[in-house]
Amino acid sequence: MRGVAIISLLAVASGLSACTPEDPEPPFMPIYSGIETRLLDGDLVQFEVEMRGARNAADVEDYAECAAAQYALIRGYGFARHLRTTAYEEGGLWRGDAVYTISAALPRGLKTIDAEVATLACAENGIPMV
Repeated sequence: MRGVAIISLLAVASGLSACTPEDPEPPFMPIYSGIETRLLDGDLVQFEVEMRGARNAADVEDYAECAAAQYALIRGYGFARHLRTTAYEEGGLWRGDAVYTISAALPRGLKTIDAEVATLACAENGIPMV
């Protein structure tokens, strides 16, 4: 009888350990290190961004998009169109190199950005801009 009680206790204990949550994901606490902006040609603009604490390349892309949206507004334009972004991580520092076109009218293409809407979303999410 005592052997059955010990086995039952071990079964319950191992069942409970299966219920304990995995290590929770740490909170997202990015450190935005800066934005460099270069006007390449007329409406073509390059943004180089740096940050620490990115979860992946998408966080770097969001940072560059926020920079592009704010830049478009500063220049008196309402829209931007994403052309390309490259992002990579080295020793915990994420870098992104993005190119956008800016325009007064909604540009053609799939990756268009309404600059006012995007800057509001960036501010709401705590992503700094130009």
